Amino acid sequence: MQVTVYAAAKLNLTLDVVGKREDGYHELESIMQSINCYDVLTAEETDGGVTLVVSGAAVCPTEKNTAYRAAQVFLRETGVSGGVRMTLEKRIPQQAGMGGGSADAAAALLALDRLYDTRLSTDALCAMGAQVGADVPFCVCGGTVMVTGIGEKLQALPPMPDCCIVVAQPTDGVSTAAAYAALDEATTLVRPDNAAAVAALRRGDLVGLCDAVCNAFETATAIEGVRAIRARMANFSPLAAQMTGSGSAVFAVFADERQAEACAATLAREFPVAFVCRPCDGNRIE
Repeated sequence: MQVTVYAAAKLNLTLDVVGKREDGYHELESIMQSINCYDVLTAEETDGGVTLVVSGAAVCPTEKNTAYRAAQVFLRETGVSGGVRMTLEKRIPQQAGMGGGSADAAAALLALDRLYDTRLSTDALCAMGAQVGADVPFCVCGGTVMVTGIGEKLQALPPMPDCCIVVAQPTDGVSTAAAYAALDEATTLVRPDNAAAVAALRRGDLVGLCDAVCNAFETATAIEGVRAIRARMANFSPLAAQMTGSGSAVFAVFADERQAEACAATLAREFPVAFVCRPCDGNRIE
């Protein structure tokens, strides 16, 4: 038997850090949104162990890959007497703040649950995912979600109204650790109004939601490439434009598809990543 999971990337429509725990983890408040940009993971049963072949990405040790680690967690926690062979095609931009690694881990869990017909609850899969990374529980669920705590507390929200989203990524960026350090040291931050964003989602109000789009990391990190992309996007009058995660990808929201396509085409002439996508409700399993 073989299972293929299209693992959806995410954007942070809002992102705020509201505290730091004694163990060093940061407490977040973020509205996360799945988009139809996918890594593709294919899995098939084996007699034992976990194997993984990755294409389309920089080489890293297999044991550090999030899909590999998630498969190990699944087999250990369920006691399934079998293994899995996985292939992973990377399409989600890397080091972009779009959750590619977390999406891959979620895809591995979903694939194994389907392969072995374990019929685990979403909560059980999320608990396994949390052992791999903070964003994995969201990626298991997908859609439009308010995420709090260190990523483990999820509240489903009404879906983001249909729109076109342009995503672009500069060549420069900042590591996650450096981004959090910059935020901790910042004296002035622009913080999102999550209540206003949630209210707009409940009204189905795209313009109101876009008015509330905000990421505290953007002002803290001040990445030059992010500023350059924002400046180019502004020429096309998007409803909102914002960095996602701790960077360095930037997204712009458009109601008009032609404007979005024109914006992406212009960005593609200058930046290594530029494409148009739409909101979606998460992963696809085949």
